[in-house]
Parts: sequence; structure tokens; C-alpha cells
Amino acid sequence: MIIPKSKSKLVAIMVQILIWGVFAMGLIFYQPYLSAIDVPYQYWVKQVIILSMLVAAFYLNSLVLVPRFLLKNHSGYYFMLVIALVAGIVFLSGQVDSWLNLHQLMDAAFHKRWQSIGETLVRRQHGSPKNGQGGHGGIDTITITITALVLGISTSFTTIQKWQKDQQERQELEQDKVTSELSFLKAQINPHFFFNTLNNIYALTQVDADVAGKAIHQLSRMMRYLLYDTQKGHTLLSQEIAFVKDYISLMQLRLTDVVKITFDTPTDLKDIPIAPMIFVPFVENAFKHGVSATLQSHIEISVKQDDKILHLSVKNSIINDNSISLDTNSGIGLVNTRRRLDLLYPGKYKLDISELNADNEYTVHLMLNLS
Repeated sequence: MIIPKSKSKLVAIMVQILIWGVFAMGLIFYQPYLSAIDVPYQYWVKQVIILSMLVAAFYLNSLVLVPRFLLKNHSGYYFMLVIALVAGIVFLSGQVDSWLNLHQLMDAAFHKRWQSIGETLVRRQHGSPKNGQGGHGGIDTITITITALVLGISTSFTTIQKWQKDQQERQELEQDKVTSELSFLKAQINPHFFFNTLNNIYALTQVDADVAGKAIHQLSRMMRYLLYDTQKGHTLLSQEIAFVKDYISLMQLRLTDVVKITFDTPTDLKDIPIAPMIFVPFVENAFKHGVSATLQSHIEISVKQDDKILHLSVKNSIINDNSISLDTNSGIGLVNTRRRLDLLYPGKYKLDISELNADNEYTVHLMLNLS
């Protein structure tokens, strides 16, 4: 299933808002160990500056470093730049401390209320103080950890987005390929159908011009159905059955009484969408290979419906052993129909073809799951 691009972008934006909401809560709003301390405003200024630097690092990594280096197999350069970025943020964090004189202010605030807790936190966040003053000799492990975490999330987020984009493009290409192939197959079936039908009408013109004229009018109605009513890639079951009826009526114009044709359809038909021209190749094949002008022959066609399970059965006599194979050129309609079924109803259809049974008949049974 392909996710719409607009929806995918909305999800990405929501995820980023969530990420920064969590970090903002952690860096600015949620500081439980400071709840009983009169924290100077400079502390909150620094937290806002740190958050801004983390945001900048996140998007620098996401928009520049990952696409230009990591995803283009320059992993060595990428990790060097990430290390430099982390070092730069740690350095700037220390400069902000010095600019705001935050070490001394925080030392005073901690020692004023909880001296022992203050010393621990000062050592953990800002390094061990020297001679009671805020020093810079320690390693700011918290800033390093948070920055590395932000960059890790940025890298993961960007690579997942890239994978999703590539996956979507592959799906779209595959969908375009399937659509093109379906159009090609349908384009082959339609001329094949009209070629045979026009041959029949041409034969009628030699016998009865009036009947041939009516046949041409009926054919134009069928062409209108194919050209305008099936452009969306599907039609209604009732329309497909009506088309088959028109086709049978057209074919009967050139047949004699020695050919018996039956077409049974559901009395309580439930109209559901179906791919157009799915039934016709099987019916056309029955007329092409199962009727004779002089010999007794028959064609039996039935459509049955069980909720959204559809059954098409076509049975015809074989004249002069005119059985056909799906691998021959004469069966182009059946070959393309089978391929269309593979593309349109994968795993939802069953096609059984018996080219010669005990009664010298050619039988087709198609089961379609239209749910």
C-alpha cells in the first residue's frame, strides 16, 4: 500500500514536534533536582541556548551531513564531522557558562540550600570546581550525551525517511509498470475482439445487408462501452454481463439452428465493480472454436454469484478438433486475460481450463473473489 506524500510529510512533522517537545520538557521545564533551589535566570537562558544549538545540530545533520556523506558512502568523513559538531557544541556550552558566569551562580545557589547535592551536580554537569570557584577542567558528559542522542535520533529519522521515500518510489514505479502492462494487454484484447467481430459482420454483408447494418449499429454500441465506460479501469458487473449479451446476440446473427446457445445469469444480481473485458475472451473463444455451420454444436455460458464470489463457466463443443492452447497465437485473448487476472486479482482468482473432456468439450471455469 502506497502512503500519500502529503500524509507522509504530516507524520514526519508531527514526529519532529514530538521529539522537540520531549527535549524542551527535559531541558527547560522538567528539572526535579532544581525544584527546591532558587535558580538564577541565567540557567534558563543557557538551557534555551543549548536547545537552540541542538535543534540546529539536528537539522544540520539531517539535511546536510547524512544526505551528503553517510548516504553516499562517505562514512569516515561523516563521523569526523559529527565528532567535530559534538565538540563544537560542548565548547560553545562552556563559553555560554563563562559568558553568563553560570558556574559561580549555580555554586552559590546549590551551596545555599543543599551543599552536598550542589557539589555533586556541579561536578556532574560542569566539572569539579577549583578552589571553590566554577572551573572548566572537567568533561561536560551530560552535554556530550544529549548531543550524541540528538544526532543519533536525527540520523535514524533521516535514514528511515530516505528508506520510506525509496520504498514509495519503488512502489510507484511498480504500479506504473503494472498500469502500463494492463493498458497494453487491454489494447491487445480489444483489437483482437474487434478484428474477429468485423470479420463476422463482413461475412453477413455477403448474405443480408440489412442484418449487417443492424450488426454494425450494435457493434458501435459495444465500442462506446469500451471507449467511454471502462476508462476508470473497472466497470459494473451488470454492464459486463450486458456487453456479453450483446456480443452473443451479434454472434448469433451468422449462426444457424444447429448451434444451441444458452446464457444463464443470476436473477438477483448484486452489482459490484469488476475489471472490464474479463469474460469476453472466454466467450469469444467458445464461438471461434465451438460452433459449426452444419454440425450440431453448442455453447453453454453461466454466471453465478455468491455474495462477492463470482463464477463464470463456459462450455463449448469442439468442432474438427479445433482445441486451442494458451501458448499459441490463436489464444492471444486468453493469454492476455490470464495475465490481467494475475495483475488485477493476485491470489483472488482460480482459472481451470480443460481443453478436451470425455464429451469432446472445451470447458472454462473462472472463480473471482471481488471482495
